[in-house]
Amino acid sequence: MNPMQSDLLMQVDGMTCDGCAAAVRRAILRLDPDARVAVDLDHGRVAVTTREHGATVAEVLTQAGYTAMAMTG
Repeated sequence: MNPMQSDLLMQVDGMTCDGCAAAVRRAILRLDPDARVAVDLDHGRVAVTTREHGATVAEVLTQAGYTAMAMTG
C-alpha cells in the first residue's frame, strides 16, 4: 500500500445489483484510478484503499446517485 493511501469502509445505500456495484466502482476509480475497491452488496458496504478522504469518496458516490457515508477514514 502506498504510504499516502488509507483503508476506508463506506456505507452505501441504494446499491441493489451488480450494475450498481459496477457504477460505484467506476465512480471511485474516476476519482482515484489507483484505488482498490471491494463491494459487498449484501451489506451495502464498500471497502476502498485510496489516497482520498472518506468525505470525498462519499461525495462522489452521492453524485453518482447513492447515499454514502464513511464509516472509517
